[in-house]
Amino acid sequence: GGNVQTISKIADALGFKSEHVLPYGHYKAKISLDAIEEGSASQGKLVVVTGITPTPAGEGKTTTAIGLTQGMGRLGHKVSVNLREPTLGPIFGIKGGGTGGGNARIVPEDEINIHFTGDAHAVASAHNLLAALVDNAVFRNAIPDFDPSGIQWSRVTDASDRGLRQVIAGVGGSGYGPLREARFDIVSASEIMAILALADGPDDLRERISRIVVGATRGGESVTVEQLGVQGALMTLLHQTVMPNLVQTLEGQPAIVHAGPFGNIAHGCSSILADKLALGYADYVITEAGFASDLGFEKFMHIKTRQSGLLPKAAVLVASARALKWHGRMPPS
Repeated sequence: GGNVQTISKIADALGFKSEHVLPYGHYKAKISLDAIEEGSASQGKLVVVTGITPTPAGEGKTTTAIGLTQGMGRLGHKVSVNLREPTLGPIFGIKGGGTGGGNARIVPEDEINIHFTGDAHAVASAHNLLAALVDNAVFRNAIPDFDPSGIQWSRVTDASDRGLRQVIAGVGGSGYGPLREARFDIVSASEIMAILALADGPDDLRERISRIVVGATRGGESVTVEQLGVQGALMTLLHQTVMPNLVQTLEGQPAIVHAGPFGNIAHGCSSILADKLALGYADYVITEAGFASDLGFEKFMHIKTRQSGLLPKAAVLVASARALKWHGRMPPS
């Protein structure tokens, strides 16, 4: 439906050079970080969409952000919408996809929701590689006094897999690594996803990954990725993920969908690199802070804007009658 164009046309209209556009099929692309340097002379206005504390059905922030972008596009403004990458757990759970609703959607929906350009899979691979390397470091006594009880790094899985939330790992005997309690989180809950969203480029990503604390020694000293010496290995899995992903709204405005940390355990905002990129080319960039103003928006202001230095010029607050009734203690119908 709508006015769906090939991704090269969307990139052209926003002003990206063709050498900065790395197509993934016909309708999605990654954008080289070199494009940020090219666009840094001009600076658009950032608008953040948030909502009042929602009912389980949600308030419609994503739909509003996309609809606002389409409306401004119709008025002739050069505008981009910057959203988080949806992940499989919520899509197959009660929450559903993250591409909007009605005529206010970003496309190709099925591809954005499922696999997309592989960022979440790369984050999961890096996260689980680190888990394996941490277990191995303990097994080989690579760090003095670092034993199984000191491991704090989890593993991750795509789906919300209840059976894996709390497990016993290493039951095969001494050759199978330490016998211990372990847990699986969902990919978006990975610290690496939050780091990707806050990183300012590959070097900064590497720095931040080096500082990840994976556990503690018996004496209470932190054990970091840098001490394990595996930041290079993790970066080989992540080097493509720093490039923001370009798709489009149903009416052909650019949408940059990049990184998807949760708002409860992380800061719940799409990437700083996506905003830096879009603000260099669009006059208005409309973005969304996950969950409500008491959570994602507060973290957007306190964490994301402090890291990026990019302050919004306006905020949009989505409030449904349904939520207002619930706030007033009227049970949801």
